[in-house]
Amino acid sequence: MKLPPRSSGVLLHTSSLPGPHGIGDLGVDAHRFVDWLADAGQSLWQMLPINPIGPGHSPYQSVSAFAGSPLMVALAPLVHSGWLAEPVLPEPPFDPMRVDYERVQLWRLQQLRSAAQGFFASAADADRALFQAWCTAQCGWLDDFALFMALEVAHRGEPWWAWPAPLRWRESGALRAAWKQHEAEAHVWQFIQWCFDTQFAQLKAHANARGVALVGDLPIFIAHHSVDCWSRPDLYELDADGLCPVVAGAPPDDLGPEGQRWGNPLYRWNRMAEENFAWWTARVQRALAHADVFRIDHFRGFAGYWAIPAESFSARDGHWREGPGKALFDAIEAALGKLPIIAEDLGLITPDVVALREACGYPGMKILQFAFGGDATHPFLPHNIAADFVVYTGTHDNDTALGWWDHAPLHERDYAAIYLECDDHGLHAALMRAASQSAACMAIFPMQDVLGRSGDERMNVPGTLGGDNWVWRFAWNDAVQTAGRLLAQIGAASGRSPFRLLKAVEHV
Repeated sequence: MKLPPRSSGVLLHTSSLPGPHGIGDLGVDAHRFVDWLADAGQSLWQMLPINPIGPGHSPYQSVSAFAGSPLMVALAPLVHSGWLAEPVLPEPPFDPMRVDYERVQLWRLQQLRSAAQGFFASAADADRALFQAWCTAQCGWLDDFALFMALEVAHRGEPWWAWPAPLRWRESGALRAAWKQHEAEAHVWQFIQWCFDTQFAQLKAHANARGVALVGDLPIFIAHHSVDCWSRPDLYELDADGLCPVVAGAPPDDLGPEGQRWGNPLYRWNRMAEENFAWWTARVQRALAHADVFRIDHFRGFAGYWAIPAESFSARDGHWREGPGKALFDAIEAALGKLPIIAEDLGLITPDVVALREACGYPGMKILQFAFGGDATHPFLPHNIAADFVVYTGTHDNDTALGWWDHAPLHERDYAAIYLECDDHGLHAALMRAASQSAACMAIFPMQDVLGRSGDERMNVPGTLGGDNWVWRFAWNDAVQTAGRLLAQIGAASGRSPFRLLKAVEHV
């Protein structure tokens, strides 16, 4: 889908959508959100990573860089197909405004297992043929994923490096025996992934038909406990026991005086280069099946990345290493064509990162919450943002606009009040208006900012696990319709939406 030169949209993960089954999914409310965006003149829906969630319920620590999240599979289509009985909601009922992951994961996986049982017992020949054809098309990653998940269940969640050595190191005889032993469980995971892909394809087709592009999110690193690491350990820096001698993170900077220790394994970039970066090409090709544009998280890591000794608990002990640079993207683009990438170039950005982004021709990111700590030359101020950037009021890792305002230093608030011509009552709208009026090619707003929500409803606090991270949801109500009219007006006035929406007609 081709985007207009100036566009705008909303950052909302599927988990935050309304719905009766404890967490947002790819069902009717996702389609309704597309319609709301289109009616509000928006042409972008940015999601967080759509892979299975990991520790702390984070979508950035997944067991697979290729698989889709089972929690996103809507149950209603499975009922309609006759594979699943109408689900009986547990007691007490799920909270409609936040995700209780412990309850939701257990209950929804039970429903998906029942649906898989129903499918394999009674599916029509046509559906079985579609399933088999899809499995064949996804053979490059699907079988390893299905077996990995079956083995994780069999080993009660133990990480792959704690499995018996023949399975840990994928001896061919052990893999054949494991598949024979766990074939039924592996087929369940294949079925879940087929449902995910089928439903996501339907959502993407609906979005594109309404003029809405889906914006994905690709984490730079993969989780240590992942099928990617288990199936190709030679591509990662691992020792003889499968453990990480060094891990990924970020150095200390103005936003994190202690830096960040993420704990992900580091790539053996020289080994990947020997294969012409085939794993990355396959990963990007998979991402493009689900997104029209995708954001690459921590783009600076491709120029230079921070390596921390695994025995150290402080990111301060890390050191810089050279990344793969433009050779990686040249190889991917040679196979797939020009890539629709947004480069997340935040944090400690050095000249080599800027040079890499510009050489690749990818737009970078500017965050308005960071704009008011200096003077009029600050690069994040709207009047300084060029067309080769995407401007955000904030991201999933920031406080909400109102939460930022509540905690910002007085000099930042004073500058923002003058620049935006607002006070705290109209701050979120003023930030969206300023972002939209910039020259940035895209302007994207977290749904919490669109609704003017407080800092109590932020999506994530970096460097923390569990708690209120990733749990936020919204409900359809009059405030959402009012926010849609506001988006339509701002977009129309700034040339990012049809001008006819300037008066925000009543059906918006």
